[in-house]
Amino acid sequence: MSDFEELVDRYIAVWNETVGERRRALIAQTFAECASYRDPLMTSEGPDAIDAMVQAVQQRFPGYSFRRAGAVDGHHDRVRFCWELAMEGGPVVAKGTDFATVADARMTAVTGFLDQMPA
Repeated sequence: MSDFEELVDRYIAVWNETVGERRRALIAQTFAECASYRDPLMTSEGPDAIDAMVQAVQQRFPGYSFRRAGAVDGHHDRVRFCWELAMEGGPVVAKGTDFATVADARMTAVTGFLDQMPA
């Protein structure tokens, strides 16, 4: 597994971790202290804001989990990947494509694009 794949898998794990202490530890491993996140619905700056954003998504979609969809594509300090949101064994309700910049094996900025949203 490539370093980019491991990083993206940790990123997905952040979104799925419901235990606050474990999620914050994953955030520290995955995001730089100065990290930012932007998509059409949310903007977060720094680990605490990213944690609050993840909690809000988990509250909005209880019982759902994220999974990586397809291959991770990366070069230099950039990585691109797709994800899906679904309940175990259920239909996909949301899909997206995220782009991130990376430094020292952690994401410094993530820009998300929503490819499919729930009705």
